[in-house]
Amino acid sequence: MEVINGEWYMDGVSWRDKTCLHSAAELLELIDEIGFMPLFANEIPGFSVENRTDPKYWWTGDPGRDPWEWRMILARTGKVAYGKFFGNKAGFVSKKWFPYFANYRRSGYDFDSLYQEGKASFREKLLMDLFMPEDIEPKDIKKSGLEKKGCHAELFTFEMKEKAGFGKGGEKNFEGVLAKLQMQTYLVAADFRPRLNKKGESYGWAVAKMTPPEYLWGYKFVTGRYKELPQTSFDKIAKQLILHYDTDEKTVRRIL
Repeated sequence: MEVINGEWYMDGVSWRDKTCLHSAAELLELIDEIGFMPLFANEIPGFSVENRTDPKYWWTGDPGRDPWEWRMILARTGKVAYGKFFGNKAGFVSKKWFPYFANYRRSGYDFDSLYQEGKASFREKLLMDLFMPEDIEPKDIKKSGLEKKGCHAELFTFEMKEKAGFGKGGEKNFEGVLAKLQMQTYLVAADFRPRLNKKGESYGWAVAKMTPPEYLWGYKFVTGRYKELPQTSFDKIAKQLILHYDTDEKTVRRIL
């Protein structure tokens, strides 16, 4: 996607092209095959949902053909993670490959350890504290009982902003902090729902509900590659991408 003379233009293929994706199910199948997939075009030709879909169906609101709707459908399945994983830009990581991303991005740190080592900011902690009770170890995360401790399994982004004290007169750069936590794989989008007015009527764009991936798949699974070096996890990710696309490790590193 690029801007030409002030207008947005999408890359992509014709609906009749043999490489075109025609449904959320086909996209899920491709993500499972590759392991990860950015939403929008990047340096690697073909390596995005944008490159494999018909531009005229984006943002039409048709869940049968609109890739913007597919991201919401797939986020709800629990079979992939959706978030800002590619240079602060959105995309998917399959469940199978998520532990490799988590180890590479986290360098083996759970968030509490990252903060204690001075490697995470106070603003990041404000957001993570909404989900993680201070008296519970990450490996003991359970959905039950969170509300009693003032924590949540998942929250809308606007709820996070309010509860953590961002916004007018409060902390700054909410979007940037949220994007960083997604890049580090500490938060993913578990669902999308429209906001409701006082009459219970939906309005505007659907809003993401964020959650730690440990709530989706369990601590043991998400941290399953902690035993290997972060560089080793990256090497495996790069090898997988190079297997499917004409690219090199340097380009892969820039995109990731």
